[in-house]
Amino acid sequence: MSELRWNPLLKTWTMVASNRQARPNMPKDWCPFCPGSGRVPEHYDVLKYDNDFPALKLNPDKPDVEGSDLYRVAENYGKCEVILYSPEHTKTLPELSVEHIYKLVNLWTERFRELSKDEKIKYIFEFENRGEEVGVTMPHPHGQLYAYPFVPLKLKVELDSCKEYYFEKGKCMICQMNEEETDFKERIIYENDSFIAYIPFLLTIPTVFL
Repeated sequence: MSELRWNPLLKTWTMVASNRQARPNMPKDWCPFCPGSGRVPEHYDVLKYDNDFPALKLNPDKPDVEGSDLYRVAENYGKCEVILYSPEHTKTLPELSVEHIYKLVNLWTERFRELSKDEKIKYIFEFENRGEEVGVTMPHPHGQLYAYPFVPLKLKVELDSCKEYYFEKGKCMICQMNEEETDFKERIIYENDSFIAYIPFLLTIPTVFL
């Protein structure tokens, strides 16, 4: 069972999912995400697979605990999906062809648009975990998609900061950050016609010459 629990200090919800403790470690001689397992199609390039142990559900659970005025609880409404990158068990994302990655991006886009139609969904997060240390039990190449019924705290703070900056300065904060990084150049990791990636200013260690 799972539920959302309200953190009154941070004014945000936390997902508590006791059902995820029952997730199995994958047997060495079998993988549910490989063709032939009976769990996925015999032939696929990329695939959306509903998570077997979701923290969020379109048919939510009844909360395990009873809340109060201070410690509120709510149903775990939302959606958790597994996005399979490839039918090949040992293929990693960097090893996929550009054409294959294009199919993967199209699937992300398709799922984002479909889940966005639900007015109860407030934020959609596409991500990938790697390694047993962070709870990965299935090594088959995959990522995940979580559709939240709320905007996570860090994202909400960033959005509120951008709105405040715009009303004060009349400028888009993200646009100005991109312009300053483009002019400075030294923190840019990669840039093309569509994207720019750079090290955040706050994480940059200044060079000291003695």
